[in-house]
Amino acid sequence: MQSDGSYICDACGEEVVVPIDPSAGSQQEYVEDCPVCCHPNLVHVELDDCGEARVWGEAEQD
Repeated sequence: MQSDGSYICDACGEEVVVPIDPSAGSQQEYVEDCPVCCHPNLVHVELDDCGEARVWGEAEQD
């Protein structure tokens, strides 16, 4: 099981590493500010049956 994943900030292109919390469910969505440029990103996490995570981010829509 993965303990972390990463996504690319939509604003600055920086790779951001995030912890994976399997107790939050197999499909997760939350907003996180980029630690480099402070742009808010909508982070998506999908966990498969083996605990492997697919993580991606996109710009938060107002």
